Amino acid sequence: MVQEQLRARGIRDERVLTAMAAVPRELFVDRDQQGRAYADEAVPIAAGQTISQPWVVARMTELLAPQPGERVLELGTGSGYQAAILAALGADVTSLERHDVLAALAAERVSALELPGTVTIRTTDGSLGDAEGAPWDGIIVTAAAPSIPNELRGQLADGGRLVIPVGPRDHQVLTLVVRDGNDWRETPHGAVVFVPLIGEGGFPDDGGRRDDGWRRWF
Repeated sequence: MVQEQLRARGIRDERVLTAMAAVPRELFVDRDQQGRAYADEAVPIAAGQTISQPWVVARMTELLAPQPGERVLELGTGSGYQAAILAALGADVTSLERHDVLAALAAERVSALELPGTVTIRTTDGSLGDAEGAPWDGIIVTAAAPSIPNELRGQLADGGRLVIPVGPRDHQVLTLVVRDGNDWRETPHGAVVFVPLIGEGGFPDDGGRRDDGWRRWF
């Protein structure tokens, strides 16, 4: 996975590559999907969600560039794999998840690992972030938003970084936002498709329609 899917496709941060090699991805995949744990694709998990393709986890982590001891907010815990990767890099992660079953499973999986950073998982609508915990050194959103919520911009520390897929339900642009005082610099980093962020800061609840997860566009 690291050599053929990540390094070969341009992931250059050696810290990210080491973390991706160290965290057992199979721990975060349901038993009936074990054969696909390291596949070059998103894999279904409970509650109609997905564990993202390894390349996008690595790319989002590389863009976020978390450092040891930094405080990172994750919106959309999912399987818990992204949070574990961030904690493997030494970040202290607060992860918000709207599905009780996913939050419980993710907490169990992460607790089985010895990581230099910490992971705290809460069940809540995190679509507008966590103002009480702000400012955050980094914010990572693992679901698609129609636009970048201003609340998330305001919750970044000066110099903080926000990684978020932005666009309509069927296609988005992976976007990096860096705060510089009262300026927020945005740069695009490729086309993706994610499950939707549901809540005030994202899309309205559609009654549980299942999305296919994200695919990298070539």
